[in-house]
Amino acid sequence: MTFSPQSRVWIYQSNRQFTEKETQEIQQQLDAFTAQWTAHGHQLKAKAEIRYGFFIVLIVDQDSASATGCSIDSSVRILKEIENTYGVDLFDRFNMAYKLDEQVYVNTKEDFETLISIKKIGPQTIVFNNLVQNLAELEEKWEVPLENSWHKSIFAEQLSA
Repeated sequence: MTFSPQSRVWIYQSNRQFTEKETQEIQQQLDAFTAQWTAHGHQLKAKAEIRYGFFIVLIVDQDSASATGCSIDSSVRILKEIENTYGVDLFDRFNMAYKLDEQVYVNTKEDFETLISIKKIGPQTIVFNNLVQNLAELEEKWEVPLENSWHKSIFAEQLSA
């Protein structure tokens, strides 16, 4: 199934990495959900992916039907169920995800700040911009160097120290 580059994207980041077993179970739940996901009675052309064992990415090609408030609420419900079932937090926007040596890590904002202060994380460290809006942005602007991300403005003081 091909999706338009303008397909709407939502990214939910876990506070911990899913195990292989959890990833398989969650992917099955997400596949079942997206197969029946509708907006005002219209089937959405949608899919879900788990990336790096931390990120749940929901994609809706709005060329066929657009996600609406009710359909978005239903996606949040399944994500809340996943949170409860697996004891993870998918809605804490203050957790920072980054890559070191091709390995993905998630830390609290405070721990991330500390890692910048001790120079473990720098301007070239890849961070994840979970605010991307569409598939094209996901492919081009999701994984970016810290110095080119919105994170830079929040951690400017630590980066310049």
